[in-house]
Amino acid sequence: MMNQKILYVRLPCNPIFPIGVVYLSDHIHKLFPEVEQKICDLGTVAPLDFNSAIDTCIDEFQPTLLVFSWRDIQIYAPVGGRGGNPLQNAFEFYYASNPLIRLRGALGGFKVATAYYGELWRNEGLIKRGLKRARKYYPEARAVVGGGAVSVFYEQLQKQLPKGTIVSVGEGEALLEKLLKGEDFSGERCYIAGETKPRERLIHEWPTPIEKSACNYDYIGSIWSDFDYYLQENDFYIGVQTKRGCPHNCCYCVYTVVEGKQVRINPADEVVEEMRQLYDRGIRNFWFTDAQFIPAKRFIPDVVELLQKILDSGMKDIHWASYIRADNLTPQLCDLMAKTGMNYFEIGITSGSQELVRKMRMGYNLRTVLQNCRDLKAAGFNDLVSVNYSFNVIDETYETIRQTIAYHRELESIFGEDKVEPAIFFIGLQPHTHLEEYALQNDILKPGYDPMSLMPWTAKKLLWNPEPLGSFFGKVCLQAWKQNPHDFGREVMRILEEKLGRAPLEEALTAPIESTKKELSAV
Repeated sequence: MMNQKILYVRLPCNPIFPIGVVYLSDHIHKLFPEVEQKICDLGTVAPLDFNSAIDTCIDEFQPTLLVFSWRDIQIYAPVGGRGGNPLQNAFEFYYASNPLIRLRGALGGFKVATAYYGELWRNEGLIKRGLKRARKYYPEARAVVGGGAVSVFYEQLQKQLPKGTIVSVGEGEALLEKLLKGEDFSGERCYIAGETKPRERLIHEWPTPIEKSACNYDYIGSIWSDFDYYLQENDFYIGVQTKRGCPHNCCYCVYTVVEGKQVRINPADEVVEEMRQLYDRGIRNFWFTDAQFIPAKRFIPDVVELLQKILDSGMKDIHWASYIRADNLTPQLCDLMAKTGMNYFEIGITSGSQELVRKMRMGYNLRTVLQNCRDLKAAGFNDLVSVNYSFNVIDETYETIRQTIAYHRELESIFGEDKVEPAIFFIGLQPHTHLEEYALQNDILKPGYDPMSLMPWTAKKLLWNPEPLGSFFGKVCLQAWKQNPHDFGREVMRILEEKLGRAPLEEALTAPIESTKKELSAV
């Protein structure tokens, strides 16, 4: 262990603060201060320089262990991404009546697919290149590959990675601890490519609880030459984690299995100390990276404690944002949120119909969400709210669409139309979710399908927009892109209301306890 040298390589992605790599290297330093570490962040490097950047890092540092962080293998996105807008390309190809528009969608889709597969091959190549180069200096050098993308698609990646690569699912702290100690790590959520097979339902195994303390940013700055990139002109929201885990069962979400259902709270004093270190470096914008900032009512006291300590810390000119389950707000929390500088939050209600929210197993009470939003507004919150809607989920009808419109208009009446931004998603079906099980049981997908495939016959099923409403939504979205592409979400809502009208709000807030269709609940 005395001679171990760990190089963390964050594989290319959008320049989002690499909190996973930062926390992992900080944790290892606290346990093994004698181990040398270095961070190579390819998210800050121009594409033409990827190879030379990783070569230079390895030549200078000569690591014995390479830890690759692979963040993105997200095929479907609601906004512009790999060379274009994947959602728009798909809808033009599948639903446009004009053959020229369909051709444009096909060409755009081909461009996106080319970029997507190019990224896969490029990242696989960088892993192989890095390991080969490290073995020039240390023949027994090993590689660990983890990160969000790997945690979701770990089964599909086992044939693409070099033999002997340790594939880590979810959190990697306990795995690296055992690896550095020379202990057996086979019981952790991992497998070795080409040597062992991933266990059945590996991702569903609970992670090892880790007690989190404030990240030591003096140390991080000493091992990461690009740290200052994220401190420039306060352009970035810097990630701070206050808890891990999500206790919910939302049918389409993979967070609850990647992070586990057990919510593990980071001590409030440690979170504030971490924020203070960043604050003293000029950071004023923070993103709480929890799966949900307030995952359930029993965690409200923890959030109250944290926000009160932030308020007492004297960091009064900060702003922060997060994903929030707005059904868990209280008047006290709303007051603290406004006073501590929350200037943006996201609500993932998915539908404004209580009937559909229940069928998706989301656990929301939409009436409570509205009341809590009124409390937040009364507390002085006057900033942006992003509301995520995923249309055409299980049992969507014209009536539930009208209910969603009614609900959205009520949110606008609370915060102001210009302050409520509808983010229109169509769910990208992911492995290990209840929705995947539902699709397999109802012959929408076949066993053995490839969730990483971007072939048209697979992509149309994984981009969840089934008939009988698929074509209807496709044409509405195409109309919105044509009429107002720069305000797509609001334009979709306007077109839907123009075509279908708006239900009474009370209908949106009411749902029968018993549903006539129980397929998803049976899953």
